[in-house]
Amino acid sequence: MPTLEVDRLSKRVALPSGELTILDGVGFSIAKGDTVAIVGASGSGKSTLLSLMAGLDSPSSGTVTLDGEPISSLDEDGRARVRSEKVGFVFQSFQLLPSLTALENVMLPLELRGDRDAFAPAQAILAKVGLGQRLDHYPRQLSGGEQQRVALARAFVTRPSLLFADEPTGNLDTHTGQAIIELLFELNADAGTTLVLVTHDEHLAERCHRRIRLDSGRLVQE
Repeated sequence: MPTLEVDRLSKRVALPSGELTILDGVGFSIAKGDTVAIVGASGSGKSTLLSLMAGLDSPSSGTVTLDGEPISSLDEDGRARVRSEKVGFVFQSFQLLPSLTALENVMLPLELRGDRDAFAPAQAILAKVGLGQRLDHYPRQLSGGEQQRVALARAFVTRPSLLFADEPTGNLDTHTGQAIIELLFELNADAGTTLVLVTHDEHLAERCHRRIRLDSGRLVQE
């Protein structure tokens, strides 16, 4: 059974000038442990597709099935449950809470799902990403590359079955971005996670097993 199935997925929004179609009948499946890049020009629907696959938004039509569970038909509480149990995220803008230390940011998803011991796994994965000496630093005290390392640690600490990364190097310089990508693929291989990566960087896309290309909301190449 595929980890993720997308079937005839569409997203339309109403505008004063009429209805805008952002995604139009997109469909594909992703196997467990696969690495997939979603590519396309700006405005092609990549980030909208990611939001729908992750259950952050609801489609206008079509279905998204994660590990056999049709998340597109769940209410927000149901989708939030699935995300907490099975999904990790890495964003371009890091999305760290500024009032929490690096350690507290990584502990947070474990605490939210009710784990009794959040400290030990958070400490261990921060050491793994090279931040074992920066546990008590706040995001403002960390460089962009260090903040994205914290974000990677937070994404993998729950051992998700599926990880979504949306332009993970978009706010980083070339050298730092390359180091983050190497770390992302290393962590992903170690954990056996299914990786879905949204990027406009063709070199990054080439690191993945598959590429899914969107153009004006439609699947044009796989």
